[in-house]
Amino acid sequence: MAKELTSRAESYAQWYNDLVLKADLAENSAVRGCMVIKPYGYAIWEKMQRVLDDMFKATGHVNAYFPLFIPKSFFSKEAAHVEGFAKECAVVTHYRLKNSPDGKGVIVDPDAKLEEEYIVRPTSETIIWNTYKNWIQSYRDLPILVNQWANVVRWEMRTRLFLRTAEFLWQEGHTAHATSEEAIKETETMLGVYAEFAEKYMAMPVVQGYKTANERFAGALETMTIEALMQDGKALQSGTSHFLGQNFAKAFDVTFTNQEGKIEYVWATSWGVSTRLMGALIMSHSDDNGLVLPPKLAPIQVVIVPIYKKMEELAQISEVVKGVSDKLKALGISVKFDDDDKRKPGWKFAEYELKGVPVRLAMGPRDLQNGTVEVARRDTLEKSVLPFDGIEQAIVQLLDDIQQNIFNKAFKYREENTTIVDNYDEFKRLLDEKGGFFLCHWDGSSETEALIKDETKATIRCIPLDAPEENGKCMVTGKPSSRRVLFARAY
Repeated sequence: MAKELTSRAESYAQWYNDLVLKADLAENSAVRGCMVIKPYGYAIWEKMQRVLDDMFKATGHVNAYFPLFIPKSFFSKEAAHVEGFAKECAVVTHYRLKNSPDGKGVIVDPDAKLEEEYIVRPTSETIIWNTYKNWIQSYRDLPILVNQWANVVRWEMRTRLFLRTAEFLWQEGHTAHATSEEAIKETETMLGVYAEFAEKYMAMPVVQGYKTANERFAGALETMTIEALMQDGKALQSGTSHFLGQNFAKAFDVTFTNQEGKIEYVWATSWGVSTRLMGALIMSHSDDNGLVLPPKLAPIQVVIVPIYKKMEELAQISEVVKGVSDKLKALGISVKFDDDDKRKPGWKFAEYELKGVPVRLAMGPRDLQNGTVEVARRDTLEKSVLPFDGIEQAIVQLLDDIQQNIFNKAFKYREENTTIVDNYDEFKRLLDEKGGFFLCHWDGSSETEALIKDETKATIRCIPLDAPEENGKCMVTGKPSSRRVLFARAY
């Protein structure tokens, strides 16, 4: 039986949940607020991870690993940082269990209380900058360009698979520099890496920009972001890069001797993306039939389904297909030949469509006689019959075409759903009727920003890097504004 999905038109939220579960990406766990990432979902995350890791290393970064537990006192050293995360922290208070006196299970041993509580890592700035104090003495020790692949915990009770869970996977870069200029350049460079990954690999167009003071990362002087538009007209923050100034260096007394022999505080950045990108990938491209995966991130790029009644027909098809499969694999294309005789071809077609496999080939006895193969592409659901001889080159081109088509479709959707608005009443009306991105003038005040958020649930997603200077008036207060900012309701 086909695994039917709720349609996006009926309920976008239910469609998303159905798809995550029925495509075997993830499921809720026995731990409230946490998820189990299933093998197929983790295979997609692994491809993301592999590409990003290569991109980080190409820009001079190296991987390291830091403790999961952070002494509570570390969070007291940077006031803005602790205020930003205090309500989300999981705290370890004891280090031992013992059998319950009534013989019913185990209890926390009251004699095993920690002298100082540990915080389960919500982010690693504090533990890393305490470590960097031992690594940095001179300008010769700089820059430090370190990335960590890890899990973090931010205590969430209202969760959605991939988009918001109490524990999630991510990478966090933490770099140390001799000058503010070098640190700012690093912040911008890594935002560019994220934008390139989103557009080139995820086929997801993004807007790059600065967060407002209200929306910055706790403890940052500047936060840069990439913002993507999902198919329901809501924005999704898909990656951030932070210029931390000298805040953490001062908090942990990390200094260095510069080339003139003077003692200075180190300049810092941090940047990260998480398994939230899985949610972005799903919601950017998928349809009512299931996942639509860009070929560059699909665990299986080509699936071959034999159609046969007799085992000798399967043997003949298998022999012919093996040569093409080997050629595709030699070209770096992941191929699956599904000769499982417990499932019929129709079931397989529906399953691979649900799982977003970009290209499906089907071959039966008649195809063998005619030297042809049926080719189906997932993005458009179009089918064609092509000569089997030389099919591998056609598939290479087809995968490129699918990757580009998926991006073009998402880009067109964003363009059609980005609206320039000057009137606050019109803004509120269109926000409810249409959704999407809105480019509006804003007077730059936190008070106006908070009022808009309170009245509409829309936030300033970013001040776009490419926003041209333009004399205008704030849509709420009428005060002068020099450029438009990007508003949207968001996940």
